Amino acid sequence: MSTAGFNSQNGTGTGQAYANGPSQNPVAMQQLPGVNYGMTHQPIYNPMQSKAPAPPGPGLYPSGAYQPIPPVSSYQPGQPPTSYPAPLGQPLLTRPLMGVPPSQTPPQSASPSPRPSLARATPPPPAASSSSYYPNPQQLQPMAPSWQYNTGPPPMGPPTSTSTPPRGPVANHVNPSSSSPVPPSPLSSVAYSSGPGMPPTTLQGYNQPGIAPPQMNPMASHTYHPSRPAYGPPTSGQPISGPPPTGPPPTGLPPTGVPPTGPPPSLKPTPLPTGPPVANVTPTPPRYDAQCGATFNSTQSPTEPDCQQGDIECPGAMAGNGPQPSNSYNHVDNQMAGPPQHGPPGRHLGHYPSLPPGYQNTPGPHKSPSPMHPAMQSATQPYTQSSQQYQQPPGGPGPAQLSPSMAAMSLQSSTPEALRVVNLLQERNLLPPSPTPPPTPCLPQDLQKINCNPEVFRSTLTSIPQTQSLLNKAKMPLGLLLHPFKDLTQLPVVTSSTIVRCRSCRTYINPFVTFLDQRRWTCNLCNRVNDVPEEFMYNPVSRSYGEPHKRPEVQNATIEFIAPSEYMLRPPQPAVYLFVLDVSHNAVETGYLNVFCQLLLENINTLPGDSRTKVGFITFDSTIHFYNLQEGLSQPQMLIVSDIEEIFLPTPDSLLVNLNECKELVQDLLRSLPNLFQKTMETQSALGSALQAAFKLLSPTGGRMSVFQTQLPNLGVGALQSREDPNQRASAKDIQHLSPATDFYKKLALDCSGQQVAVDLFLLSSQYCDLASLGCISRYSAGSVYYYPSYHHQHSPAQVERFQKDLKRYLTRKIGFEAVMRIRCTKGLSIHTFHGNFFVRSTDLLSLPNVNPDAGFAVQMSIEENLADVQSVSFQAALLYTSSKGERRIRVHTLCLPVVNSLSDVFSGADVEAITGLLACMAVDRSVAASLSDARDAMTNAAIDSLSSYRQSVLTIQQPGLLAPACLRLFPLYILALLKQKAFRTGTSTRLDDRVFAMCQLKYQPLVYAMLMIHPSLYRIDDLNDEGALNINERTIPQPRVQQLSVEKLSREGAFLMDAGLVIYLWIGRNCHPNFLSQVLGVPSYAAVPENLYTLPELDTAESQRTRAFIGWLRDQRPFFPSVHVIRDESPLKASFMQNMIEDRTESALSYYEFLLHIQQQISK
Repeated sequence: MSTAGFNSQNGTGTGQAYANGPSQNPVAMQQLPGVNYGMTHQPIYNPMQSKAPAPPGPGLYPSGAYQPIPPVSSYQPGQPPTSYPAPLGQPLLTRPLMGVPPSQTPPQSASPSPRPSLARATPPPPAASSSSYYPNPQQLQPMAPSWQYNTGPPPMGPPTSTSTPPRGPVANHVNPSSSSPVPPSPLSSVAYSSGPGMPPTTLQGYNQPGIAPPQMNPMASHTYHPSRPAYGPPTSGQPISGPPPTGPPPTGLPPTGVPPTGPPPSLKPTPLPTGPPVANVTPTPPRYDAQCGATFNSTQSPTEPDCQQGDIECPGAMAGNGPQPSNSYNHVDNQMAGPPQHGPPGRHLGHYPSLPPGYQNTPGPHKSPSPMHPAMQSATQPYTQSSQQYQQPPGGPGPAQLSPSMAAMSLQSSTPEALRVVNLLQERNLLPPSPTPPPTPCLPQDLQKINCNPEVFRSTLTSIPQTQSLLNKAKMPLGLLLHPFKDLTQLPVVTSSTIVRCRSCRTYINPFVTFLDQRRWTCNLCNRVNDVPEEFMYNPVSRSYGEPHKRPEVQNATIEFIAPSEYMLRPPQPAVYLFVLDVSHNAVETGYLNVFCQLLLENINTLPGDSRTKVGFITFDSTIHFYNLQEGLSQPQMLIVSDIEEIFLPTPDSLLVNLNECKELVQDLLRSLPNLFQKTMETQSALGSALQAAFKLLSPTGGRMSVFQTQLPNLGVGALQSREDPNQRASAKDIQHLSPATDFYKKLALDCSGQQVAVDLFLLSSQYCDLASLGCISRYSAGSVYYYPSYHHQHSPAQVERFQKDLKRYLTRKIGFEAVMRIRCTKGLSIHTFHGNFFVRSTDLLSLPNVNPDAGFAVQMSIEENLADVQSVSFQAALLYTSSKGERRIRVHTLCLPVVNSLSDVFSGADVEAITGLLACMAVDRSVAASLSDARDAMTNAAIDSLSSYRQSVLTIQQPGLLAPACLRLFPLYILALLKQKAFRTGTSTRLDDRVFAMCQLKYQPLVYAMLMIHPSLYRIDDLNDEGALNINERTIPQPRVQQLSVEKLSREGAFLMDAGLVIYLWIGRNCHPNFLSQVLGVPSYAAVPENLYTLPELDTAESQRTRAFIGWLRDQRPFFPSVHVIRDESPLKASFMQNMIEDRTESALSYYEFLLHIQQQISK
């Protein structure tokens, strides 16, 4: 099979950037004159794009200094700008499209098969369409009439090298949601945890009094300028973008068959019906399947077996209504289940010092409920997963046929809290004092109760616009944020020999399908009518027959199936763990090896796995050291390979050993390793060769490679040189070297992905290590990056504690092997960009050699067809993986959202945190592919655009001030927080590796954790009391009020705790009350507070217990371990604490109030 198809999405095509992010297509980079938002064509809104030129001048933000505030930055954009007419002296940048790759030599994907050296690469992949899903651009032309968005002009921008035609066939490329029509398979037995029953209701005649929402006023055509292209997917033949697949195809992938003809099946799914259910549906035409590589009729099973990696699309000849196996009923799967983790606590905004007279105090928003522990909060939220049941009589329609009177639920019938008009320049109490749940979709109550938990599956807009033009007018991004493998306290598990899926689009049966009668159900994504298998008629929970709508699969939006043999080509792989350890002089000096060996010894019996679990060890400095752990040896044998150019395995059969059989040898090795290299003087690091050796060792089975590195690799393949100039850390200009210096690590990662190997990188260093290059080994193999700057076992005890806690969870948390994930959506919607750590195997299939419960993903979406015929749309994410016990499992999440046709309804459903998280992912890609200043400008434009659209198209009465709907009142604050975040800030000294790691975190962390890094929470804790406290496990958890992130809120008489995600600061005021110092810190006075205090003493006082309980509660809400730093006024860490005061003005950035004035001026132009 040609590798071109895989190279085209992950960035190895000619001229493609090495970033694992959105890559734009050639059409999107050609500008057409005379097109603006007032014309009939609908380009897709994208804030990460350029604006119209404006007069140059000094300033920080893209649209110019406003008169009341003098410039405060030395930031000098490099090009004349583009969009809002800027006021005097403020430049704007002409920016390339978000994700447009810089022109550079592409990586070449290495062959997946083991060989002596990975340095040899296959011929370069096609130069074209590095973001395309199609064999070549010409194939798109005849299909243009099939897609609504093809009627619009392409987004503007300069042409790039990506427009060159491909140099070879592109294999295995189809569109999102392309499917093979396979007959549904009956389910047999269920493991399910039932909850309280839902009152019986019917969806057939769902009506709510009211009228349909009036149409919104169209936006004036002169509001935006021609050079303001939009969010979303490509227009006019634009290929769908995403982290493009590169590298070799995975082993075991079936060959491709007949290429598809006509419009791509995924972009033209069958619309949902608006009338009565149709009993007989014409069979769908033959479809081409991405994984099975053949054309199928909808009534036939695929003829090819499933691919080795376990494709969730084509599980080989699916069984029909065969004999019914015995039902097994197992209780909830609680393996590694942790408490539900909610977002950061709410925030409360105080007042500003020395503000203009017009900035008056006004009442705050309505109070939100008192803070709760995440588990309690989740139980009270309607927008959460529940096992409650609804009843549906035969023939009753489901959500796909909701009554048109659902439009009467329009948010325009009365002004909800989400649309309450807020003047940001006057209303000061913006941050709620307690955590607020995500917005609730406007669905019938039955569906709300069973909808997917927003912590698992969350949309930036909980009301989906009916058309792309309506989405463009809203100027907000449409996307999904996923936490698919999250630890759950309740997870229904279905055990069956067959799995019920739509025969056309392969959607798994879910709570939002429609049962026409007891024997037929209609798919909520493609509207195909499917038969109900005989086995599905029996409900093992109630032990009743004839009620398929009460099966657990139809009662739970999140469910897990035990996959039958059709979902695998090879036996499920064992759990395999290989540890690759830096043992150079620098590594030994840090002392990490002692910590690692001790922790692994303590947790060796809790590694996830079964009797087949294997482990192995490789150490390296200027040579590579293997360890023979074969059963029968009296002690481990070290085997040294000094030829790092042509690496080989000295004894391939005894380097990875069965843990149970060789446990004593493994334990002996761990006890001796720290002493073995105690006196080493080797200073060189041959990391690249060590990774090649580890890849050879793991290739036959797949598994997890854990790499520990403490310095810049400087020997052999993959050697790097320092690119950081310490004098430029505080530069206000563009930051250089955010992209990798070599493609070696990316190509090796793609080879690893093809062999089901994921690489996790632990970087423990006090020097620059070029994380931008090293991080590729984890990014493209679905691994993780852990970073401990200035790690030393004596000088940084806080880092040592964090490393210990992180490593313990890493070793013992649940893990999924050889996984793939696909996201499907209702006809008319399409996915065009993915964010996270993965490899895109085909258009919409993510290859995840390992999946862990701490990994998050994001996708951008567009609306390709008018959704007027449906009242709701659905999204389904299916994750197929092998558990550490050797079970093949499929975890399915389904989300249902309403469709609206008015702009006010779109705004009322905006999820400001989800929008911020998606914009952060887009900005990271923009920073790497274009420049940091482009990304900063684009984020500022996003706030300007959305509030401008709200003012011009939603508000009926124009008022002075900066007006926003209540649901977006925090949007400018979060954008300013992103601009001051370590990943994007300028003018403040920031180490390059620190910046790159912050970018990795924003792309990889689930939203609830990323938001703490974007906007930390500040609490006053010297006066904690039990008022409003939570009572969890017989512990009292105080709930202090969240404070505004401003120095104005600090008091020398108090103590303040700042939760910034990875770190928690405890700032002690100089005049702090002696009672707090003695009762909590155990010191008599302020002067006696230790300089490097990183843990609180366990004192037997009420104050100490409250403080430690609160900090412990904060820590328990996330999987990683934040270190605590107690700081005084004289502490070196005070600067880091103060840099998180994002509402204050700095030498290089505006204050929050100044930023609001800036946005107001741009909107009023």
